[in-house]
Amino acid sequence: MRTIFVLFDSLNRSALGTYGGSIDTPNFDRLAEKCTVFDKHYIGSMPCMPARRDMHTGRLNFLHRSWGPLEPFDDSFVVKMRENGVYTHLTSDHNHYFEDGGATYHNRFNTYDFIRGQESDAWVAMVKPPMERFREMYHERQFGGARSTQRVQGMINETTLKADKDFPIHQCFDAALNFLDMNGKEDGWFLQLECFDPHEPFAAPESFREKFRADYTGPIYTWPQYRNSSDDTADEIAEVRANYGALVAFCDQQLGRLMDYLDANDMWEDTSIVLTTDHGFMLGEHEWWGKLRMPFFNEIAHIPLMIHDARKPDSWDTRVSALTQAIDLSPTLLDLFDLEACEHTQGKSMLPLLNGEAEEIRDLALFGVFGGAINATDGNHTYFLYPEDMEDQPIFEYTLMPMHSTSLFEVRELEHAELVRGFDFTKGAPLLKVPALKDAKRPPMQGGGFAETHTRLYDLNDDPKQDSPVRNAEIEAWFDNKIRCEMQRHEVPNEAYSRFGL
Repeated sequence: MRTIFVLFDSLNRSALGTYGGSIDTPNFDRLAEKCTVFDKHYIGSMPCMPARRDMHTGRLNFLHRSWGPLEPFDDSFVVKMRENGVYTHLTSDHNHYFEDGGATYHNRFNTYDFIRGQESDAWVAMVKPPMERFREMYHERQFGGARSTQRVQGMINETTLKADKDFPIHQCFDAALNFLDMNGKEDGWFLQLECFDPHEPFAAPESFREKFRADYTGPIYTWPQYRNSSDDTADEIAEVRANYGALVAFCDQQLGRLMDYLDANDMWEDTSIVLTTDHGFMLGEHEWWGKLRMPFFNEIAHIPLMIHDARKPDSWDTRVSALTQAIDLSPTLLDLFDLEACEHTQGKSMLPLLNGEAEEIRDLALFGVFGGAINATDGNHTYFLYPEDMEDQPIFEYTLMPMHSTSLFEVRELEHAELVRGFDFTKGAPLLKVPALKDAKRPPMQGGGFAETHTRLYDLNDDPKQDSPVRNAEIEAWFDNKIRCEMQRHEVPNEAYSRFGL
């Protein structure tokens, strides 16, 4: 068996034709015809690296710690593949892998390619950036805020983008096709083709931008801050959405290169494909840009998933309505190689859903970000459970790897840390219990805090856009009970129950 895991970042479900999206995505749609398309797939932990820890381990990261590396006690599906003779290779332009908070992921693979230049990747060295020119080129809202330095680095990196081939995603697919040229006829390999796009900044080649041109005449606006969008004009909102659409179209073109290769080399019957994303991105819906700060509406939480199981042609061009989520990827990817799930995995293989062996594998999916709400869905409702007082609640990080996204934990964070007994999934290892300071560098909230922090319930059948919360004591009690059971299954620390009134 050979498997290609195609992972995009911030790929909105609503952007894809197979999900009724408005952007022309012929190659995503073409792949869907070779796949089982999942209609109720949800995220787990937010944002980027917490989501990847979920995928590696099949466990929810956000219930114990914020953004950080794989821990020494974590069971990674990649490691289990290697231990069982599967060759694993990562091709990625995701710069967070090479920052403090992502430093232990890529080294789990046998080999990896890293493509430079995405977002704020510390790549192009420019001692004195042309700030006056940048301020003329870019919208004022692309400057300032908590990530000002990183945003300027992103502008510097973009000075290298002259032709389509210069864009990191194009180079990612180049590297993946090179891997297939060298190894495609061999058996027993796993390729993770991971692209940072269409994550912000929404920079796409001019030929794609031209197709999505909005009635906007201002400076470049490709990287909105995570904040309310009500201060933007209709033209500004349309411009950001147009730039996102152009980047999705570019992603679609690149995916087409892989599809063409699989067609030309007759690989569909012996090579499985899994395609998904880590989370979505708010593009002005509910008057929000970005992610993390606002409630996790479906634009963020309800994500695409397609699985092509080469061994099950009867499952191609079908759809599954069963509820699934990101932690189910780890056991599923192992199952494609007939390997058992890792010991402490809480996810379930999705392959039984493909051939009718099972109608469902879960009745609840939890999702969230460390320190925020615990969110849950049964596929028909979403429930956002917030503490009564977000500011007056003790929160602790449980870790042996005290790192944030781009820094180590500061000494002041560790001054009151305790070494405490671990959980079953830490395999006897103790843990640092670190008070989560309100002003610590987690996660990248871009200068703002959590907003709209009141518990609410939505009926997704009657209100798919989640415009009007409903009150239903019976359903809310059901969610409270199911959340409590899931927390127990995940060995959530005791203080979390009192924090959420459970």
